[in-house]
Amino acid sequence: MPALEMKDVRKVYGSGEQAVVALDHVTLTVADDEFVALVGPSGSGKTTLLSIAGGLLRPTEGIVRVGPHRIDEYGPKELTRFRREFVGFVFQGANLVPFLTARENLLVVSELAGADRRHARARADRLLDELGLGGKADRLPAQLSGGERQRVAIGRALMNEPELVLFDEPTSSLDSHLGEQVMQLIRSEVKGRGTAAIVVTHDRRMTHVADRTVEISDGRLVDQGA
Repeated sequence: MPALEMKDVRKVYGSGEQAVVALDHVTLTVADDEFVALVGPSGSGKTTLLSIAGGLLRPTEGIVRVGPHRIDEYGPKELTRFRREFVGFVFQGANLVPFLTARENLLVVSELAGADRRHARARADRLLDELGLGGKADRLPAQLSGGERQRVAIGRALMNEPELVLFDEPTSSLDSHLGEQVMQLIRSEVKGRGTAAIVVTHDRRMTHVADRTVEISDGRLVDQGA
């Protein structure tokens, strides 16, 4: 079963003469262990597509499935549970809680899901070790470098063992060297878990680590790669 299926998806903001079409009949399938880079200019619909795939936005029309979940039919409570349990997000700038340590930023995810605290702490520490942050679990985000904060954000996204992980410009605040490191790290983490991932990026130099590059322009997919 594919990790993501979007069929004839439209997203329209506003109505009448003020209507803006953000996505225009988008059809996309991502395999259950595929790493996809989504590229396009500013305003092309990249973030809207990502937000609909993750249940943050509802489509105006079309079908959206993440694994067995037909999320375009879900109500607000079902979408909240879906986002909490089945999808991981990494946003621009990491978006960590500034007054929580690296470990605590990961544990917030499991606490919201009602997971066993001992199991969650062990998983958080294991993820931080894998991400090269085992010795910095008790540091606040302000005590970490930009690359380290992004690694914490990746760990947080993986805490709930999601079916799909979505990255919105994860390297935008990093230099090219750190950006390359973060993209390679994302690939190794999702591939090692057999998890699907979509990475939105404006930097085509980062797309070589993906299995496939999908290009979007004016709300339409113009190239879906190999």
